[in-house]
Amino acid sequence: TDPSTRALSSTALFVANLPFSVTDEELAKIFSEKVPVVSAHVVKKRNDKSKGFGFVEYASQEHQLAALAEFPEGKLLQERPIHVKIAMLPQPTPGKAGQ
Repeated sequence: TDPSTRALSSTALFVANLPFSVTDEELAKIFSEKVPVVSAHVVKKRNDKSKGFGFVEYASQEHQLAALAEFPEGKLLQERPIHVKIAMLPQPTPGKAGQ
């Protein structure tokens, strides 16, 4: 499916190029300095090592957009330029509707 047709989340941010040492707790702390975070999750491989990206969830779109403004493209986190954008909603899995 074409990713350009997927809907954008109204509450979550996608964070790329994270330092591999960043934990869920650290991600939440970094992104909650100005706006409260509902949850933060660093995506990991099966061996429990970070894949270098994660998601931060906010209570409202207002909070999401305020946080997005705090992290301009290329802002450094532990000397790595991170990339923050509005997350896409998960794609529905065919055959799983109504289960």
